[in-house]
Amino acid sequence: MPASPTFDDVAAAADTLDGVAHRTPIHTSRIVDEQAGMSLFFKCENFQRVGAFKFRGAYNAVSRLTAEQRRAGVVTFSSGNHAQALSLAARLHDTTATIVMPHDAPVPKVEATLGYGATVVRYDRYTEDREAIATDIATSQGRSVIPPYDHPHVLAGQGTAAAELFTDVAGLDALLVPLGGGGLLSGSLLAGVGLSPDTQVFGVEPATGDDGAQSLRAGQIIHIDPPRTIADGAQTTHLGRHTFPIIAEHVADILTATDEQLIAAMHLVATRMKLLIEPTAALGLAAVLANRDRFAGQRVGLLISGGNVDLTRFVSPTP
Repeated sequence: MPASPTFDDVAAAADTLDGVAHRTPIHTSRIVDEQAGMSLFFKCENFQRVGAFKFRGAYNAVSRLTAEQRRAGVVTFSSGNHAQALSLAARLHDTTATIVMPHDAPVPKVEATLGYGATVVRYDRYTEDREAIATDIATSQGRSVIPPYDHPHVLAGQGTAAAELFTDVAGLDALLVPLGGGGLLSGSLLAGVGLSPDTQVFGVEPATGDDGAQSLRAGQIIHIDPPRTIADGAQTTHLGRHTFPIIAEHVADILTATDEQLIAAMHLVATRMKLLIEPTAALGLAAVLANRDRFAGQRVGLLISGGNVDLTRFVSPTP
């Protein structure tokens, strides 16, 4: 496993995913551009397999296991999108997956994970250690742990989404990427280094879970309690040892968005663009709308991370 991923790892992942992952569309909206005061390009990973970018990293990681490791199976911990992604990636590689999922994970994500054939183990995200549970399962069953973000092959696979955007849309001034544990952001940063070095890449995390911003300021990984937010895909407590160094070196800044701003952004894309996206996917749009002066007149890419929204939470968004 490479200790320090580079753009070459993103390029290799793109070759692995060619013909397997969808090359997702880029949507624009004149009305939304007018409201925002800038040109926005939405990279719609809500149309990716399993409805989220996570398929890219999961498939890339499983593809690099040895035959013996594949026979033993894989295990991970996830609130939903990586759970679905690893479950499908395991099935496509003819192996099995066990997924440690919180009790409050969105119901559609749990059902989809089970539908892909995985075994689901539930836990309480506020009182139990999901990584410890997954490690115990790996030790007792001989499975390989493929974490949702802190893994070189996972983050390299995630970077292929931004790589496609940089290839399809030239001259982006900025790219805003949802930030939880940092897999998507660090992979996107590596893609930017190789394909669009003049583009400023920003991370965006929930206001109640700003460990990334704290870590950037402190120069070290800061751990927080599980944040309470509707952005369930970003309810992480810390960045990873693989993701943090890349973020610290290359990110332009880390912004935040409140739940209220996320709801407004989701409503905007639903009504004006007819796109149903999950709260985490709305982080980038929420941040640019809250920072119009900073991005005014620019060409801005938004990485829409997924569309696996729990409709009951969409219409009644109390965390």
